[in-house]
Order: sequence, then C-alpha cells, then structure tokens
Amino acid sequence: MVAIARYLNVTLIVPELDKTSFWADPSEFQDIFDVDHFIMSLRDEVRILKELPPRLKRRVELGVTHTMAPISWSDISYYHNQILPLIQQYKVVHLNRTDARLANNGQPMEIQKLRCRVNFGALKFTPQIEELGRKVVRILRQEGPFMVLHLRYEMDMLAFSGCTQGCKQEEVEELTRMRYAYPWWKEKIINSDLKRRDGLCPLTPEETALTLRALDIDPSIQVYIAAGEIYGGERRMASLAAAYPNLVRKETLLESSELRFFQNHSSQMAALDYLVSLESDIFVPTYDGNMAKVVEGHRRYLGYKKTILLDRKHLVDLIDQHNAGSLTWDEFSTAVKEAHAERMGNPTKRLVIQDRPKEEDYFYSNPWECLEPSYEDELTSSSM
Repeated sequence: MVAIARYLNVTLIVPELDKTSFWADPSEFQDIFDVDHFIMSLRDEVRILKELPPRLKRRVELGVTHTMAPISWSDISYYHNQILPLIQQYKVVHLNRTDARLANNGQPMEIQKLRCRVNFGALKFTPQIEELGRKVVRILRQEGPFMVLHLRYEMDMLAFSGCTQGCKQEEVEELTRMRYAYPWWKEKIINSDLKRRDGLCPLTPEETALTLRALDIDPSIQVYIAAGEIYGGERRMASLAAAYPNLVRKETLLESSELRFFQNHSSQMAALDYLVSLESDIFVPTYDGNMAKVVEGHRRYLGYKKTILLDRKHLVDLIDQHNAGSLTWDEFSTAVKEAHAERMGNPTKRLVIQDRPKEEDYFYSNPWECLEPSYEDELTSSSM
C-alpha cells in the first residue's frame, strides 16, 4: 500500500488491522509497529497520517466514501487506471483487504525497491517488543547456537487446512467442527491424505523430527519453537523432543510477568517470534505461510542467512517410503539431503508463472532486486 500510495501520489492513512479473524486479536497497528518511525522513515516518499483530517473523517461518518477490495496480484497500472479515479471522485477510498494486492513481478524497479525499504526498514516493531526480542536472543546466545523451528501445528492451522495426519478420531471430529463453525472459511470437505501427498499440509512434529535428523542437524542444538500451542500437546511433540531435547519457547525462556502484556495478542506474540527467527543460526518453517515467507525474505536481505525451505511434497513421499521399509535410513537421509542442497536460502530468482500469480514465489520471500550481492553477481560467481 505504501508503494501504491507513492505511485499514485496520494496520502496513506496508517493501516487498520483485521479484527474478525479466528484469533480475535484486539491489537492495533501501533501496538505492533513503531508508527512514528514508520511515518518518518518514509517521509521523503509518501505522506502518511495517523488518521484522516477532520473534514474527511466527517465524509466517512456520513458515508460519502468508497469501500472496496482491490483485485489480487494487480499490476501497478491497475491502481492508476482504476483506483486513482475513485480517489479523485470520493476523496477517500477505503481498501478493506490489502494482502497480496500488488503483483510479485513485472513492476518498475523503483516500486520493488520501495517495497523492500518498507518491509526491512520502515516496519519496525514497538520498543517493548524489540527489547523483549533482544532479551530472548541474548538468553539463547548464552547457551550457544540455536535454530528456530516455525512449527505450524496449531489447532486453527489444522482445522482450516483439513490436515489431520496422526490425529485421533475425536481430534479429527473436533477440527472438522471448528472448520464448519467459521462461515468465511469456504473449503469444508477436505481429503487430508490427498492434500498431504500434494505437499499442501504443514509437516507434522513427527515428520519434522525425521527430516531434521536426516539433514544431520546437531541433536544438541537449541530448538526454539516459534508457534502457538501445538495441537495434541506432549503426545505429538514426543518424537521431536526425543530427537532434539533442547526444545525451548518464549514461555520457557521468559518470566510469565514479562509476557503478561502480550497474552491474547497473537500478533504481538508472533512479532516476538519473528525477531528471534531473524537472529537464528538456522530457520526452518514447516509450512510456507505469510510469516515464514517474510522471514525468509528478511533473512536473505540480511545476507542469505541459512533458511531450510522444506520440499513438503517430496518429503512426505520419502517419509512414507522410509516408514514402509522400502528406504533404509541411509538411503532416506541421502535423498533428503540431495533434495534440499539448493533450498538453503541461497541466491535465486523468483519463480514466475504467467497467469497463475498465486503459485509464483512471493515478492517478499525473495526480493532479489534489493539484495546484495545481486542475484546476477552470485549467479556468475557460482557458475564459474
């Protein structure tokens, strides 16, 4: 939205966050981000206000405004040709859904550079979140190297994805009831086995343990779990805890009084995990959700820090073969290593799929236009 406002030469109002999601997080934008830093750091690019001026606020109160959701993955010219005339007509246009509304590829280089400047510079967490994040990292560093495992195995993730591998029958029924209870979630009937085979499910904790062992991740490394409450609790975490006994999370590293302010504010808890994820020696997401993608891109921006991008479709096939006895441990481990040799966050260009932008690599997971050394330099040196 900053890039779009800059391109259209219009004023941007500090964003409002969606409060109708499953998490019911009451956080405002300014509860998560340092708003003054956001506005000041972009003052040479775009005019940003904390709220509408009185006369325009009055127009909104009277309903003399226009609300709409922009078309996803649109070229910047769409905003010039379709949105700008609406702003000129109504003076205020409320864009009520703004995720993934600008195309990943084919945009002017200055637009791409500005998107990076916003993501990696202008968006800074509040001092309170930053301070607590630094404390967690300091505690971890005192004990040596640490890996962040973004283990997307919370109840809502499983309910809405329909992924129930390893769940008990009563758990499957509970997750199904939850999915049907939310009318805005349109996909109701889901074949969990088929979805898993297509690589569309988060890895289970058991699958994750096998994968990390196969990649020869040191079993003594600290593993920071960046996630909410794991569905199935200790039963589902048992194999991971046996393989990697140094499992920690923010709740075990900090006093409960330090986290009290963040309780029931999932976005602020996620911001804390985000900061720890950036600083980790290794980052491993078990699902490619929004946070995982942005952390991946941010770690590339910070110097291609090691980020293991799991090929879930290939992995579950190998795991099933190993569990069935058709692959020995050594064969399984070798195959897993070979499949991920070039999936460690190394320089590469985004995947572009014409007419299927949702299947492309997201801009913010690999903003190669903004990275140093440049993609072309890396490619040249690695091919020599």
